[in-house]
Amino acid sequence: MKKTKSTKNVKIEAVAKPKHHLIIFAHPNSNSFTKAMVDQIILASEKAGAETVVRNLYTMNFNPILSQEEIQGAYQGILAEEIRYEQQLIHKADLITLVYPLWWMGFPAILKGYLDRVLTAGFAYQTDANGSVGLIHGKKMQQFVNLGSNVAEYETKGFAQALDVCLINGLFNFCGITDIDYELFGSLYGISDQERQAILTKVAEKTTKNITAL
Repeated sequence: MKKTKSTKNVKIEAVAKPKHHLIIFAHPNSNSFTKAMVDQIILASEKAGAETVVRNLYTMNFNPILSQEEIQGAYQGILAEEIRYEQQLIHKADLITLVYPLWWMGFPAILKGYLDRVLTAGFAYQTDANGSVGLIHGKKMQQFVNLGSNVAEYETKGFAQALDVCLINGLFNFCGITDIDYELFGSLYGISDQERQAILTKVAEKTTKNITAL
């Protein structure tokens, strides 16, 4: 009689779930230092084995204008296909990276408009009689923010804290994202090539660390 092979001690190895990394950046100059940072982030992400999606808002020619019709539609679950697609990318992402220059104490207009249009009611948050709650959970975020001014000066004057409270943790905590790592890089117009390379190395290392920790 033929004996059947016992599967009692056979180990079944779990297949690792791929990590998804969404990079969103805004700079009109394709030769900018901001773009060089993004290139390093992409390399580090792919080297760490993450499935990486890049949204270059300027090359996409993303329309940043939120209309009244769109606001009303969002409350009814009516969304443009381009907005629904961006929401799907955010929903799928384990790590979300924002890279942008700080202009007049805020996001570049195209990035502000992206967030205005994509972070809709019913997707990013919901509001009822008890208040508002964020709906985007289980995400890690990193932000790399480029300044023409000196970071120490921003910290002394309280600007850096205001950016954290408003644009970084304030905005995204409201949407439910609470695990946020960010870095301000300043005085970029006057630094040496060696200092620029050190920044590129730092953003790559941070990206590798944050993906590995997922």
